[in-house]
Amino acid sequence: MRKDLLKLSRRDFLKSSAAMSALAALPLSVRWSVARAVTQMAGLSDPALQEKFVNPVPDAMAPGFKYVADKFGRYRVQIREALQFTGLRNGGVEVPTPVWGYADLMQRGRFRNATWPGKTFEVKSVSAGGTPETEVFWANSLKNTFQHLLPVDPNLHWCYGLPGYEGYSIATNGVPTITHLHGGHSDFQFDGNPEFFYSPGSAIVGPSWALAPGGFTSKFRYDNNVRAGNLWYHDHALGITRLNVYAGLAGLYFVRDEYDTGLPDNPLTLPAWPYEKAYAIQDRMFRATGELFYPAFPGDPFYADFIDGEGAVLPPELFPSGGPTALAEFFGDHMVVNGVIWPKENVEPRHYRTHLLNGTDSRFMLLEMRVVNAGVTDPAVGTPIPFHVVGSDQGIAEAATEVTQLLFEPGSRYDIVVDFSGLAGKRVIMTNLLGDSPFGGELPEPEDLFEDRQTDRVMAFDVVLQKDYGVADSFDPAAIAAAARWQPNQNPVARTRKVALFEGTDEFGRLQPLLGVAEPTVDAA
Repeated sequence: MRKDLLKLSRRDFLKSSAAMSALAALPLSVRWSVARAVTQMAGLSDPALQEKFVNPVPDAMAPGFKYVADKFGRYRVQIREALQFTGLRNGGVEVPTPVWGYADLMQRGRFRNATWPGKTFEVKSVSAGGTPETEVFWANSLKNTFQHLLPVDPNLHWCYGLPGYEGYSIATNGVPTITHLHGGHSDFQFDGNPEFFYSPGSAIVGPSWALAPGGFTSKFRYDNNVRAGNLWYHDHALGITRLNVYAGLAGLYFVRDEYDTGLPDNPLTLPAWPYEKAYAIQDRMFRATGELFYPAFPGDPFYADFIDGEGAVLPPELFPSGGPTALAEFFGDHMVVNGVIWPKENVEPRHYRTHLLNGTDSRFMLLEMRVVNAGVTDPAVGTPIPFHVVGSDQGIAEAATEVTQLLFEPGSRYDIVVDFSGLAGKRVIMTNLLGDSPFGGELPEPEDLFEDRQTDRVMAFDVVLQKDYGVADSFDPAAIAAAARWQPNQNPVARTRKVALFEGTDEFGRLQPLLGVAEPTVDAA
């Protein structure tokens, strides 16, 4: 996106409101003041008015929040509607948010059992005595849902827009889904390819459904002949991935091996539960009444950036209200961790292992851990403390690295160890130094930030628990390197491909992220 247009429209629209273009003649400070009032009139939640670091963060590593296999070692999971209390308040009253969540199929009928994020998978690799595969049955149980929670753009390359599927619709046939294990080692038929989608009850199936040997089913098999690693699962349906994930369809998945066992006596000396935590970090916008909000129409945040500012032309016969239209990127003004806005974790003054997932649509973060006094909510007054990075997307690192900042891109996972020793009575705020705009490799300019922004704070750790000296606190960074198993790939290179990730435009002139080869392919078999 052109940076000049991005900044102009972000200042006039994104930070402010749908009506900011009409206020352009006013001084900037006056525009921002008026914009806050207009934003509230539009019915959106004001993030500055939401409580910070009050609600406890759900424990995604707690034994009770992990899926349990059936007697055959299989997992049965369904996708269905739920109400979730995120901590969002309207007029001092906590309001629920309708979401779609993952639930344990064997506990059907319990409406609140579906959660955002879904429960956590924890499986063993073959090297640790696990089975060769993990089998998961993913059921699309949105049987009574004939309207998406968010605006759907039917003019995209999407499930019910494919040749032969034009006669289907969400209003008639329900919401298509397909689950992808992000980071998993999977055969193609179990990888969650967007064209493998299926509607509730598998009544409508994607064109790739029949490609799998013997016919495709909603039973997936994931290879366990892998190292330990931090994975995650999420919906991947064609053209509506961003919407289905935004609606709540995501969760954490961990593989354990003989080194990263998850037990207190693991050879890496890593803290084990309850001193091992996992946080799925996302950003959202909400209506004041609790519903999720996603921009898609004129006057919505980002519309000016990606439609008006880029000169896109949306034919009224296809976009009767100027939308709904997909927008190339999204930045929410509420930070959400494990389905709760700006939560807190009460911790002991000791080492904690922390798994981090960046589950946002577009937001890069530069994370710091800043110490402040008890009760403080502004990270700007804090002092950064160091922490150790011990792993990332591909598992345990070859060595523990001490840092004070961590660049955190969408879809990535990091495994860190934070030492709260000596901080009894203090608060540590997980702080984000980057802006509310596309990341260009530098710290943000003022115009790249939301007005009165709250996205510089993610969650807090309150060091208020008494240390349990009966549990060893023996993390040793050197143990990571001693057990490192990274080996270079010595296989000969058979073919070389140059690929590029770039921004093009679609037939309407809208920005469209594209991935493709950067040169002609001449040596394909």
